[in-house]
Amino acid sequence: MGIYMDQILIIILIALALIYDFLNGFQDSANVVATMISSRAMTPTAALIMATAANFIGPFVFGVAVAKTIGQDVASPDSITIAVVLAALLSASIWNLLTWFFGIPSSSSHALIGGIVGAVIVETGFQSLKMEGLGLVAIALFLSPVLGYVLGQLVMRISMWAVRNATPKANLFFKYAQIPTAFTLALSHGTNDAQKTMGIITLGLVVLGYQESFAVPWWVILSSATAIGIGTASGGWRIIHTLGGKFYRIRPIHSFASQLSSMMVILTASLFGGPVSTTHVVSSSILGVGAAQRRSQVRWGVMGDILVAWFLTVPASAGIAALLYFLIDYLIP
Repeated sequence: MGIYMDQILIIILIALALIYDFLNGFQDSANVVATMISSRAMTPTAALIMATAANFIGPFVFGVAVAKTIGQDVASPDSITIAVVLAALLSASIWNLLTWFFGIPSSSSHALIGGIVGAVIVETGFQSLKMEGLGLVAIALFLSPVLGYVLGQLVMRISMWAVRNATPKANLFFKYAQIPTAFTLALSHGTNDAQKTMGIITLGLVVLGYQESFAVPWWVILSSATAIGIGTASGGWRIIHTLGGKFYRIRPIHSFASQLSSMMVILTASLFGGPVSTTHVVSSSILGVGAAQRRSQVRWGVMGDILVAWFLTVPASAGIAALLYFLIDYLIP
């Protein structure tokens, strides 16, 4: 592979990775702002501006542990080729667009992991997958929504107990208390999700010989943070509608409790390098909060659509990546 082809491929890789990052922010902006908008704590524009700023800042504050997990712990280094990386990115982006079109909150994390797994299996077989690392990733992806639901119930019950004898002014407290919780939630989202793009770009730099070892450059952090911030500013209004109103009627206390519980799960996972689905953590937290007050008020049917996307995302994105791999591998000389 000539030097000019390497340069073309790295440009394509970076462009696709930043598009994926933009789509991630575009889709997941709903997770941060939906309940705030629904509870009327902030206007849509103000909420998105705040979330955009926090998403940009997040990766600079809390490090790049998740990027290292994506880049080093999913598959053996000798099985990662530029075709694998490109196929994984494209499949994740395609799946994100499909689920956005239908208004289904799906997981960008699941899609990217599934894309890597599908492309690696076609490239060198199952033996190249790091089962220990994948096991840890699976635990983070699938346990985090359960923790979101449990913490949502717990935080909501504590909040209701704390204001059991309060006047209606308590609503004013929860209205404004959402601002710091939403900002911190956006910080945690930017920390976790932007790092997946950082990991992919850095992986490509290593594969193409631009770096000898896996270390995330500062310009990769900056560009990834910028892309997810711009995506957040664009706003995924279809999904905001699903998260903000279809589960049940969101009030300030619900929004506060769901944001706080979601932030605790996502930020903890980020610090330990666990890639999680912001969409599923927030969705499950909203359900837990609603169920803590009255199970009958929760529209559980909406969660069914999300669960379908949850279970379909990994195999679907893996299948798409496997097909794309053949095409990309054929086109790359």
